[in-house]
Amino acid sequence: MANSVAARTEILRRICVATGPVADQAAIEAEWRGIDREYKKVKSVDHEGLLHQLEDRLRDYDAGVYRSTSDGIPTLVRKILTERGKKTMAVPSGIPAEWLPAGVTFVEDTRGDVSVIDSCDGVLTSATLAIAETGTIVLQDAPGQGRRAVTLLPDYHLCLLDAANIVQTVPEGIALLQPTAHLATTFFSGPSATADIEMTRIKGVHGPRFVDVILIVA
Repeated sequence: MANSVAARTEILRRICVATGPVADQAAIEAEWRGIDREYKKVKSVDHEGLLHQLEDRLRDYDAGVYRSTSDGIPTLVRKILTERGKKTMAVPSGIPAEWLPAGVTFVEDTRGDVSVIDSCDGVLTSATLAIAETGTIVLQDAPGQGRRAVTLLPDYHLCLLDAANIVQTVPEGIALLQPTAHLATTFFSGPSATADIEMTRIKGVHGPRFVDVILIVA
């Protein structure tokens, strides 16, 4: 580790020598503050409008979207997993036990061998927040959400989100994430998908091919 730090320091020193003195920091900060930021920063719809906008975006990305009250979560989770044919699901530590129905095997991720996660049919997590305009779900390395591996390896992800944690714009979401910005954070919009130069769409390259989202409305 010491050799790595020393090597990096030497590389940065050589870059500084090659590029010359650093420009005036105060001028740089003044220029940064002067950038026009008249983009949309606050929501323009009510709570129901946020729900509809998020649902529309997620469905457009080919994700399944459901609404549930707190009491109805285990019944809906069982229904979705049964229809998906999922019998063994990975869960991060801190997931509410009352969300997990009987009849499905739930394997808690202990941050050990990732093969345990990979052997499950999917993963069930909560989420930090969602951004309605972009249809984006935000996960952090926190109780109920887990490390990145638990949400990237499985082919299927069932994500539960408190509808109170939906914002409309990206700036709103980034502002809410500031207190926990030190945590590993993942943004995803529907199932993983990418396309090559010929626009052939392939799912599952960077994460789950199939995603369902339950919005907890009360």
